[in-house]
Amino acid sequence: MRQKYEHPRDCNCLGRRNFLKMAGSATALGLAGAGGFVIPAYADALTKAQRDNMRPDQIIQAMKNGNQRFRRGERKERNYLREQKASAAGQYPAAALLTCIDSRAPAEVIMDLGIGDIFNCRVAGNVENADILGSLEFACKLAGAKVVLVMGHTACGAIKGAIDNAELGNLTGLLGKIKPAVEATKYAGERSAKNYDFVNAVARTNVEMTVANIRKGSPILAELEAKDSIDIAGAMYNLETGAVEFLA
Repeated sequence: MRQKYEHPRDCNCLGRRNFLKMAGSATALGLAGAGGFVIPAYADALTKAQRDNMRPDQIIQAMKNGNQRFRRGERKERNYLREQKASAAGQYPAAALLTCIDSRAPAEVIMDLGIGDIFNCRVAGNVENADILGSLEFACKLAGAKVVLVMGHTACGAIKGAIDNAELGNLTGLLGKIKPAVEATKYAGERSAKNYDFVNAVARTNVEMTVANIRKGSPILAELEAKDSIDIAGAMYNLETGAVEFLA
């Protein structure tokens, strides 16, 4: 069923509410049902109470719903200044994302998110290293985020570079982190960077392997997930359709 967020009190001064805030408010009030979150909140930034009252699966669903709004072109004007002021004294992000630096795949935009909603680590090819793992541990263990999401995307230049064995300064080492995904990808067709189906297959494998590497490389995050305190998940963003596919 299509969500409706209009309210008689809506006006330009309220700006566009982020769905994560709606989800947190509905959960806190016990109004979130199987049909989704329908009670809007008028807060300007995600609060600790709202974030703490959401389960990881609800946060993921909120991101899915935000992407659906983005694809329908229903994003409304957001009052970033109000969000900035409301979050200046403290932040309570619901999720920590590891995404690519590609300019066409900004997570906050394509999932209708705002200031203070998520942490976002961006690096070419959305690969993990010790610094990324430390950042994710901070986000979840210390700051309270409940979801770790690794998001790759179609037609990824870093994936193409790894397939082509590109070499350029420090980029060489970064692409080396992606090459295991190239080797692990089962594909019957042409295995080249010119074949976008293969590129996208490798990108998906890379996301799956990065998720596994996060669990392996961070006992802290693995323990939080084992206790159901967080979810560690993967996703793929399609540059052509604008859709975010969450991987099982």
